[in-house]
Amino acid sequence: MVKKTFCTTREAAELLGISVRTAQLWVENGQLAAWKTPGGHRRVMRDAVERLLHRPAPVAAPAPPHRFTVLVVDDDRALLRLYEVRLARWPMAPRVLTAHNGVEALVQIGREKPDLLVADLQMPKMDGFHMLRVLRAMPELASMSIVVVSGLDQAEIALRGGVPADIPLLPKPIPFDALLAIATETAALLEAPVTEKTV
Repeated sequence: MVKKTFCTTREAAELLGISVRTAQLWVENGQLAAWKTPGGHRRVMRDAVERLLHRPAPVAAPAPPHRFTVLVVDDDRALLRLYEVRLARWPMAPRVLTAHNGVEALVQIGREKPDLLVADLQMPKMDGFHMLRVLRAMPELASMSIVVVSGLDQAEIALRGGVPADIPLLPKPIPFDALLAIATETAALLEAPVTEKTV
């Protein structure tokens, strides 16, 4: 008995373990070689089915390495540009995101999940004090490192509700060396392997 050199779309679908509709789409986009009979029925080349059956499964591309991400929040556009220029020189070559107030920052944080947040306190719409209270109420962001850089003095900060004790508070002008030290420590913690605790 001579083996047929073609099959119907349904037969091709059964051989490939796909739906008839998928087989039809594969024919239409050229993945399966086929032709139409005078009556309008598709006939699929059996060797095209065989090639698909024996094609090795595609190897998934490795995920791109994580790039350390810093979000800077300040309403001064000139300072934001200065941050971008200076942070671009850091050894870990971070991805630098910016926001002009707490509302923009919260949107960015929800979208990008930065590793380090550098925030001013005096900003329009939502200031840094309010933003920090919102972030502290979100346990899923507990691992995000936060540092405040502000021109306000300690008395003014205390009068307006203060900053959580675990958040470093740095004065302006921007102390880039201190920021780099915090970023380096944060990056090292992210790269450290997680070890199981022994009882």
